[in-house]
Amino acid sequence: MQPIGITSIGVHIPYYYMQRNTIAAAWGARGLKGCRSVANVDEDAVTMAVEAIRDAGADTLGGGIQALYFASTTAPYAEKSHAAIVARACSLPETVFTMDLASSLKAGTGALRMALDAAIARPGTNTVVVAADCRDAAPKSPQEQLFGDAAAAVTIGDESPIAVIDHMSGNTREIVDVWRNAGERHINTAEPRFVTDCGYKSAMQAAISSFLEETHSSAADYARLVISTSDLREHLAVSKKLGFSPEQVQDPLMLEIGCSGTAQVFVALAAALETASPGDRILVANYGNGADVFSLTVTDAICRCPRRSRMRDLLASRRELAEYGRLLSFRGTIEPAAGEPFRLTISTAMTWRDQGTYLGLEGSVCEECGTAAFPVNRVCHSCGAKDKFTVSPRSRMEPEIFTYSIDRLAGRSDDPVVVQTVAQDESGCRYYLNMTDFNPEEIFVGKKLNFTLRKIHNLGNFVNYYWKFRPLRKAEEKNNEG
Repeated sequence: MQPIGITSIGVHIPYYYMQRNTIAAAWGARGLKGCRSVANVDEDAVTMAVEAIRDAGADTLGGGIQALYFASTTAPYAEKSHAAIVARACSLPETVFTMDLASSLKAGTGALRMALDAAIARPGTNTVVVAADCRDAAPKSPQEQLFGDAAAAVTIGDESPIAVIDHMSGNTREIVDVWRNAGERHINTAEPRFVTDCGYKSAMQAAISSFLEETHSSAADYARLVISTSDLREHLAVSKKLGFSPEQVQDPLMLEIGCSGTAQVFVALAAALETASPGDRILVANYGNGADVFSLTVTDAICRCPRRSRMRDLLASRRELAEYGRLLSFRGTIEPAAGEPFRLTISTAMTWRDQGTYLGLEGSVCEECGTAAFPVNRVCHSCGAKDKFTVSPRSRMEPEIFTYSIDRLAGRSDDPVVVQTVAQDESGCRYYLNMTDFNPEEIFVGKKLNFTLRKIHNLGNFVNYYWKFRPLRKAEEKNNEG
């Protein structure tokens, strides 16, 4: 049997971050060190998951992906498959098996275990596991500073894995430590010492100890320990208790991102793999009413992984959100004044009929003259050929700004600047979309853009997604240069 493991990994860290001191100052409280990532007003767990899968390159594998597992505790729908939305936006085939996993911070590592079992049972099966969260904490609570938004995706299979999964185990512990009731917006937490000592530390130490015993290994056998955490130091206490040195413990990026729920352990794993060498063994532990533990051995394929050294570039290409009120309005805690003139009425039937445009960003290429168009054109505007075209997903194109306008009053009161953009890709196809995640001072004709799926509105009482432009971030620009 071929060794099975992680064949690629990708992350999405939102464009915005907020210093914890900014949050604390709004309440006259003590600020914690560092900052937390903040999803833009048009982002949610679904859009971030799409970004992470695109970063992992799984959307380019098409029929090479047989299953997609979507894990989140903060997905927008209580009943509806988010995995199906993500699969459609990533242009995966209709034959792909999809599943949503929710309600636990272990949902992502649980999905990984299912993907591993599937690959063992059916060799050649490739699964993408994506975890994304935008968790909300009550204003002025410690978690408001500690939480952060992010997404991460891993593909599991047996074709040239960059890290082989050696063993996986874990435990389950029932405890009311951190929870959110149905219909509630904010996380509830029990007394902090109870949460840490009787929940997190107890389950993690027991699970990792059992894992080391089962595999006849010790802390010294591992180059890295990747361990989830909900505060700035408790993971170090667990690691020390188990015999790991501080140098072995992977930085969980709490000072830069915060606790990103189901995504956190995969984000930290991506950072660990960026500096790993062939032969390194990595131990991974994730908490959520018990703990999942698995170990990896890094292979020679890691040297060919295109994601190397991207995390710091992603963190360096963010923008500070300096107004605490905007954090509250972005999360829907307070209502901004109305001011969204670009809302269009929509229906479930139209959304279904035109999902190739809305979610797939599909255009057409004329079979007679090769002219590309967006959206799909039945009649070629160049040669006049009718119904002679090939459908072509355009989301991987990197168009340049052809022309644009900046309106500083058109958007919501908490996000008033709107950039309407016409961009052209290398095939000559032009698009007219709004822009997101931008600094108005850094926009110019010729600037390279990427496509990103975002929330548009909730008209019709369902979430409407569509594509926007966003400027390439530093890591993506470096990839192009490479």
